[in-house]
Amino acid sequence: MRSTDRSPRGRPERPSITRRAMLGGGLSTVALAAAGCGSAEGLTVAKDGRVTVKVLAFQAPSLGAFLPAVIKSQGIDVAHDLRVSYAYATPDNYNTEFASGHYEVGGSAALLSEALRTERGVGVTYLFNMFDYFSAIVTSDPAIRSLTDLRGHSLAAATGTTNHAMFVWFARQAGLDLGKVELLNQTTAGLSTMALMGRADATEIWEPAYSSLRHARPGIRSLDFGLPAWQRAFGTDKIPYLGLAAHEKWARTHPDVVTKLYRIYSDAATWTTGNPAAAAKVIAAATPHGKAPTLQALIENQQRLRLGVRPAADLADGIGAVFKAGRQTGYLSKTPPATIIYRGL
Repeated sequence: MRSTDRSPRGRPERPSITRRAMLGGGLSTVALAAAGCGSAEGLTVAKDGRVTVKVLAFQAPSLGAFLPAVIKSQGIDVAHDLRVSYAYATPDNYNTEFASGHYEVGGSAALLSEALRTERGVGVTYLFNMFDYFSAIVTSDPAIRSLTDLRGHSLAAATGTTNHAMFVWFARQAGLDLGKVELLNQTTAGLSTMALMGRADATEIWEPAYSSLRHARPGIRSLDFGLPAWQRAFGTDKIPYLGLAAHEKWARTHPDVVTKLYRIYSDAATWTTGNPAAAAKVIAAATPHGKAPTLQALIENQQRLRLGVRPAADLADGIGAVFKAGRQTGYLSKTPPATIIYRGL
């Protein structure tokens, strides 16, 4: 794992944000004192009085690394009188480090993962959503035209991910029994290789790998399972998927920092969608083998990127639907406590 507060990108435009003095911004004296003592709360205070908060995220390429790239390159955190220090990890290490409390703020928080954490006794709260759910089944097999055509065929999937857990719900709604599909479990990174090499009849994949795959194999077909089934089942088309989460005690102790983080991510999302070419260059520079044209096309396609920063409390219906879907597939054994939805924004 590597920790960095370095920005690999440049900023064509800076959001117009009025700087506020840190102590005047409302961070409590108690919180500052604790942070200054180097506590496990993930906050430190520099000589200039500005607070630094540590946030853990998935390594690029990942959606969790999208906005951090923009935030650091554009100085959006500093504009809000906060420094965000990002550390990046593989999914396994991320889950270990965040669940243990070594990092108390998680920037690659999949909603179902956080729900599962609460079942295991980890008190976490979902602060705000960044990306709604998107996934695709891709294939070059002419015999596979719909999800039900996967019966008797092989499907490469990262079966331990929450993206796959969500797909299980959609598969059932389409009438597909995954017990009749040969599931080839792969790492997230390995899915692109499986699809490119044709090592499975079909592959389950999501962004940003999906856009890269379509660029490399423009003729590959996607089985779009869409939103109608979700709308019919739950009465909403919202599928909150990935956002920022924190340990509940930390969030209660530092509400002003949570508010600043929300504003930082919201400004970063606005700048990204408003400046797709510039944002693509920023994100590509921080992504191994990242290609700016491919990323620009993704940013401009909101049907696939589904980027929108919103407080968790504003998405309670959609979040509840995700938890119901998790219960229906057996991914969750019970509905998470109400505290999983942060209500302070």
